[in-house]
Amino acid sequence: MRITFTPAAVKALTPYIEDDGRQLKLLYDTEGCGCVVSGIPALELIEQGGPDDKLAQGDPFPFWFEPRHEVFFEPELRIDYDTARGTYSLKSDNQIYTLNLRFLKN
Repeated sequence: MRITFTPAAVKALTPYIEDDGRQLKLLYDTEGCGCVVSGIPALELIEQGGPDDKLAQGDPFPFWFEPRHEVFFEPELRIDYDTARGTYSLKSDNQIYTLNLRFLKN
């Protein structure tokens, strides 16, 4: 899996990553969804990957993800940031996963 971050997303995310050295993780949140197929993608800032996480190369940011959730995403993804709305989006060439990608800054 690979994520390309648009210039707008890079500009919005860089302060969070550079300020305290945290990393990004692509989540597939199924909490309260009732079914694993009904999960919602999210982007989270983490200190480090967990024992079940895999590190993938993104452009320009590497990111963590859980390999068991890889089946829900296409191999090539794109994260963009809409400055007018203040929201991130997750897309591929074939579909829009969400135009309101949650960004968890814990």
